[in-house]
Amino acid sequence: MLPAPWLLAVGLVLGLLVLLPARRLHLGGTSSQWIAIYVVCVWALAFLLVVRPSPITIRFLLPILIVAYLAPFVAAPDRIRALVRRGPGGPGGRSGRGDPPRPPMKNVTPPDDPTPPG
Repeated sequence: MLPAPWLLAVGLVLGLLVLLPARRLHLGGTSSQWIAIYVVCVWALAFLLVVRPSPITIRFLLPILIVAYLAPFVAAPDRIRALVRRGPGGPGGRSGRGDPPRPPMKNVTPPDDPTPPG
C-alpha cells in the first residue's frame, strides 16, 4: 500500500528545499555525516510540521526550523565547523595548547618619507 500522493509530493518538495542549505554546508567543508544528520532532522521537522499542524507544533517547531534552515546561509563556514566540533575548546576544536605558535605579524606599512613635501 502506497502513501497518499500528496504526502509523496510534500516529502519530495521538502527534500529539495533542504538540499539548498545542505549544499552550503558542503561548500563550507562540513563532513558528509553531519550534513546527512542535518538533512534528516530538518526534513523530519518540516514534514511533521506540514502533516500534523497544531498550535503547539507550530509554536514550538517553526522557530527551530527557521533557525536551522537559515543558519548555514548566515554563519561563516569556519563557525559552523567549530560548532560541529563541539565548540572552540571542545574535542577537535582549537584549544590553544597543541597549536603551533603563530609567526609574528609582518609590517607592510611603507616607511615615512624623511623629506617634507614642498
